[in-house]
Amino acid sequence: MTATSARWDHLLLDATLATFANEQPYGLLSDGAIALHDGQIAWIGRRDELPADTSSLARHVEHLGGALITPGLIDCHTHLVFGGDRAHEFDLRLNGASYEEIARAGGGIVSTVNATRAADEEALFEQSLPRARALLSDGVTTIEIKSGYGLNLESERRMLRVARRIGVALNITVRTTFLGLHALPPEYKERRADYVTLVCDEILPTLAAEGLVDAVDAFCENIGFSREETRRVFERATALGLPVKLHAEQLSDLDGAALVAEYHGLSADHLEYLSESGAQAMAAAGTVAVLLPGAFYALRETKLPPIELLRKHGVATALATDCNPGTSPLLSLRMAMGMACTLFRLTPEEALRGATVHAAKALGLNDRGTLEVGKRADLAIWHVRHPAQLCYWIGGSLCRQTLLAARTGSLHGGKTCV
Repeated sequence: MTATSARWDHLLLDATLATFANEQPYGLLSDGAIALHDGQIAWIGRRDELPADTSSLARHVEHLGGALITPGLIDCHTHLVFGGDRAHEFDLRLNGASYEEIARAGGGIVSTVNATRAADEEALFEQSLPRARALLSDGVTTIEIKSGYGLNLESERRMLRVARRIGVALNITVRTTFLGLHALPPEYKERRADYVTLVCDEILPTLAAEGLVDAVDAFCENIGFSREETRRVFERATALGLPVKLHAEQLSDLDGAALVAEYHGLSADHLEYLSESGAQAMAAAGTVAVLLPGAFYALRETKLPPIELLRKHGVATALATDCNPGTSPLLSLRMAMGMACTLFRLTPEEALRGATVHAAKALGLNDRGTLEVGKRADLAIWHVRHPAQLCYWIGGSLCRQTLLAARTGSLHGGKTCV
């Protein structure tokens, strides 16, 4: 469809477009227009490139008065399906306990495992849906949700089913990630090898066969799982045709980034202790670095991820909330963007690109993340006129509207962003 062949579903005029699709910073296009049809971007350009009479071009024409439009934000690393909370651990940390001390004492992930196992599917859905709504209210239109708080077949299945239900309920894309190697369940405390075997030979293949798994993750860390254990689950995932990603180099350098790059993994996440050889391996494999400033902030970390190293080797760098009950109870991706600028010294353009272009790549999605013809029509419309303001303002409600490309090809918008 061209700018002169009617009729589009939706035409947005008088907009500032952060397209990430031209040579300008942010791919910026002023006095822009964007047309949407059958759930995709059908036309994009300057308003003066359209015929003078725009009323005949689309069934719905909207004038935005210069408002900023970006691709819908993509939260590419969350753990938002869980039972209970861990506010008491927040208190413990502020009284001097470390994350590792809390975990070794039976807190941390295991405490959330107990609460999640105790919740039935409806309770888990009712607890988790508001968290997803909070992310959407700040411009997010695609969410990754990990399992890993069940650690047995029944509970992991329940978590992933809830994640799928959230996508249907909110009419958004939810990518599910199986995180069986997240922590050692209490009943396997003295049988590590048996648990890894259970994950690789029973839980993962069963859930994959049920269509509940889009990718496979692991927590490769001194208090998590070793490289050898991680390799076993990666081998199984690869045999099942599933992409992999990894919690890597958060608390120490186990060379996890190089391991996930060996499997051409989608992403390595956290990366505070990333080495140069790890960054080189990621660059060669096209593995995305996912930075998680919410966890850095909540844990009061001091070891910064090596931003200059990532820039030097051209590693695509994404951002995410890491929304979880223990180490990043963060419900705003825009806040994560601001944190990445202030704490990690990313530029606002790097931060926004990290929550759109590179976040899409970290999920293996090539149909979104930029504003281009043929891309999915997931858009965020903001109460600001320049993209740097999305990182500049701390808190507040800046999202004016989101447009979500429905599976049926129609579009849904809401002044309150869902």
